[in-house]
Amino acid sequence: MPAGAESSFDEGYQAGFARRWGHLTRPAVRALAWLLESPDLLDPAGHEWQGSIATLGTVDDATAAWLASLEVDPAPLDAALGERPYSRLGLYAEKLMAFYFAQRGDLVAHGLQVRAARNDTVGEFDFLLADGEGLRHIEFATKFYLLDSVDDNDPVDFDLLVGPNLADTLGRKMRKIFSQQLALSRHPAAQALLDRPVLAAQALVKGWLFYPPGPAPRLPGIGPRHCRGHWHAVSSLAAAGGEQFVVMPRLQWLAPLQVPAQPGADGAMAPTPPPLTRDALAALLRHKFETDRAPVMVAAVRREGDWLVEQSRAFVVPDEWPALAAQRRLEKRL
Repeated sequence: MPAGAESSFDEGYQAGFARRWGHLTRPAVRALAWLLESPDLLDPAGHEWQGSIATLGTVDDATAAWLASLEVDPAPLDAALGERPYSRLGLYAEKLMAFYFAQRGDLVAHGLQVRAARNDTVGEFDFLLADGEGLRHIEFATKFYLLDSVDDNDPVDFDLLVGPNLADTLGRKMRKIFSQQLALSRHPAAQALLDRPVLAAQALVKGWLFYPPGPAPRLPGIGPRHCRGHWHAVSSLAAAGGEQFVVMPRLQWLAPLQVPAQPGADGAMAPTPPPLTRDALAALLRHKFETDRAPVMVAAVRREGDWLVEQSRAFVVPDEWPALAAQRRLEKRL
C-alpha cells in the first residue's frame, strides 16, 4: 500500500468466508454457499420492516456436507441451472435458491405468475414454500447499493442507498416489495390459483452495501453484520489499499472471489480477467468510462497457492457519479 494510503478495501467478511468455504472452488457452488451463509442485508428485527423480513439462519452440518458433495459432483446443480448462460444476476441467484428449497423438500412453486386475465399479469410469486397446512410466500432479491451520502436529519432514508446505475434505490425496492409483491396473495386471482392459504409473506434480501472511504455509519434497519465494501471515484483510486485487482464478472458478484491464479475457465463461467496493478486498473477504467459510465465491481486479491482469493471489494465509479447521484436525490425530493 502506498505511504499514507487509506485502506478502503477493508478485510472482514471475506476472510471468514475463505476459512469456512475455501474448499468450494466451483463458482455456482460458492455462490449458493454465500446465499445460504451470508449475513442478512436487512435486519429481521428492525421495526422498519414490521416482521416482514425472512432469514435463513445458520448453515447446519448437513447442508455444509451437501454443498461439499456438489463441489465433488455438480451434476445436479448444473442440471437445475440449465445450459443457457445467464445475463441477469438476479435470475441466476433465484435459480440457485430454487434448487436449495427443492432439495430441502419445501418448494411448492417457483416463479408462479398470477393473471387476472390472459393478458393481465397481476404479479409473480418468487417462492411458495410448504408451511404446515398452508404456504409461506418468499419474495427474494439480491441487491448491491452504494451509500452516496448521509442525511443527519433522516438517518432512515433508504433512498440514499443507490444502485450502480442510479435507477434503483433500497427505498424504492422495499416500497415495491411491501406495497405490491408481499400483498399478492390477497388478490382474488391469486387466491383462485392456490389450493392452500398463504400464512406468511416475507422478503429475503441478500447483497452487499458499499460506503465512501472511511468508517461506515450504522444504518437503522440494516443487518449489523451485512456484507460491505467501499466505493471510489476513479480519480481517487490511487489511495486505495491492495496490490492486485480483478474486475469481477457480474455473475461472480455474490460470493467472495476465488479464481485460478493461472488464467483459465472457472467451471461453467466465462474466464475471469487476469489481475491488474492499481495503475493498470485505473487506466483501464478511465478508458472504459469514456464511453460507458456504469460503475465497475473490483476485488482486491491475494495469491494463496494456486488461487487468487478476494481480500476486499469496491465499486469504482466515474468522477461525475457522485454529482449524478446527488441530482437524482434532489429530483426525488422535489
